[in-house]
Amino acid sequence: MTGHHPLDRAELPDDTADLARYLIGKLVVRELPEGIVSGRIVETEAYVTGDAAGHGYRGMTPRNRSLFLGPGHAYVYLAYGVSWMLNVSSEGPGTGVLIRALEPLEGIAIMRLNRGVERLRDLARGPGRLAQALRIDRSLDGLDLCRQGPLWLAADEHQAGDIGQGIRIGITKDADRPLRFYVRGSPFVSGPRSLNS
Repeated sequence: MTGHHPLDRAELPDDTADLARYLIGKLVVRELPEGIVSGRIVETEAYVTGDAAGHGYRGMTPRNRSLFLGPGHAYVYLAYGVSWMLNVSSEGPGTGVLIRALEPLEGIAIMRLNRGVERLRDLARGPGRLAQALRIDRSLDGLDLCRQGPLWLAADEHQAGDIGQGIRIGITKDADRPLRFYVRGSPFVSGPRSLNS
């Protein structure tokens, strides 16, 4: 038992963009054989209803079915055949929030081994890095993140601070929509500094 109580699904905002903002400052907790690994969410991106950049835009497929399970489930997919990405399903069918970056909190030694890097700032700055640091892969796809298990979302008394909003990173469709949220001034946020002011 870690003391990290799972988020209450009833408290998750209905709107996907609101959920992306709400998740800033919350915790991602991963239970591994070596111990607990956790980080504070400092950056998210929303993929809303009718969003051409969203994986649910064209309907349900075997790959994206977890986006259609209802709010608070993990959608884990492989990007470019290289990096796993952790998403949280949202209110509408096929909508969700990409967890883009974490501030490492617990299990930092485990994260360093998983990532093969020492620098704290580089452990979970970016969605592929955070998935590697927390050993997140397709086996966790569809998991209920509002229930304690191998992976869940939690909250503590921490206040998120000043939250910035801007365009999403690394997409070409609907690329100009301000659906990325991040903690201003955090060294753990991904992307170029020009996007994080």
